Amino acid sequence: MASKVYFTNLRANSSINLPGKLERLVNAAGIKDLDCKDKFVAIKIHFGEPGNLAYIRHNYANRMVSILQKLGAKVFLTDSNTLYSGRRSNAIDHIESAAENGFNPISVKAPVIIADGLKGTEYREIPIHSEICTFAKIGSAIADADVIVSLNHFKGHEQAGFGGALKNIGMGAASRGGKLDLHSSSKPRISKNDCTGCGQCVKDCNYKAITLNKISILDKKQIAVIDYDKCVGCGQCIAVCRYDAAQPVWNNASEIMNKKIAEYTWALLKDKPHFHVNFIMDVSPDCDCWGMNDMPLVPNIGITASFDPVALDHASADLVTQAPALAGNAINPHGEHDLTGEDKFRHAHPNTNWMVGLEHAEKIGLGCKTYELITV
Repeated sequence: MASKVYFTNLRANSSINLPGKLERLVNAAGIKDLDCKDKFVAIKIHFGEPGNLAYIRHNYANRMVSILQKLGAKVFLTDSNTLYSGRRSNAIDHIESAAENGFNPISVKAPVIIADGLKGTEYREIPIHSEICTFAKIGSAIADADVIVSLNHFKGHEQAGFGGALKNIGMGAASRGGKLDLHSSSKPRISKNDCTGCGQCVKDCNYKAITLNKISILDKKQIAVIDYDKCVGCGQCIAVCRYDAAQPVWNNASEIMNKKIAEYTWALLKDKPHFHVNFIMDVSPDCDCWGMNDMPLVPNIGITASFDPVALDHASADLVTQAPALAGNAINPHGEHDLTGEDKFRHAHPNTNWMVGLEHAEKIGLGCKTYELITV
């Protein structure tokens, strides 16, 4: 049976603004059916790396908090610390970054709680015994919540293909140790021809896995060398390298990671009421974990909502596929290709396969890929 996915476009007028359209959408989708009274309700959201301006505006979070509080919920906003070293890798910097981007108790009318604690070590190990993962390491605060509501910026992702509800929950709710598990099958390589020996990756590697060495006595420069016994595949070197010398090794890493994300998402949601919203706007080619955002792949499309995160992500991906590519962006730099009907995320990241994640999520009982799109 097809799952219901509700959609609203981004047209607004004097009688209803965009937060108002969000409220009308989630009400039509049945959010009032959630049993929230006196329950701890986690709003899982990505607060955005400072410098990135594509993340969801705090105004939408404020409206969702209001909706849930009217249902009697004890609401908080949450995310887990990042694996890479940045401004969201510990709770102090993470909360400051969230506040800088507009997410604080004054603006959203709810507390901001970092799910896996000060250093990313506070988590619950949830047994799942699925195809790949035996346990999922989920940040304690979100694992202990009674109800999960996700607000997801729908955009591209370098390894997953796109980031939507599954990525925001499965990867985002994982503790730092959980993120190690999710990334562990993709370890990067160093392109000798591109490496300048600047040492940035050495400074930023949390695991002391990279050193600068000469490959031979004839070499005039040092280049980065990875010790794979220490490397955990977190991808931090890829993020910080300005010369594209640190590169992913594309074998089946995307497929495995997407399956793991589905299993982590199922681990968190399997015993809890849950509801999900995708914001298909500012559809940047890469993750909001970057301290910048590139030009969107497509025009702003709208907002989708559903109780089924699998159907929601599938419907959102189809809406992006059906949209034309903007001229001048990463996949259409000269404006020569409309790309309507083509997979924009595969154009942006050809070695990814997001469908594998949805198929695996459906297989393990997380949701259904088949959907009925209902316009509100």
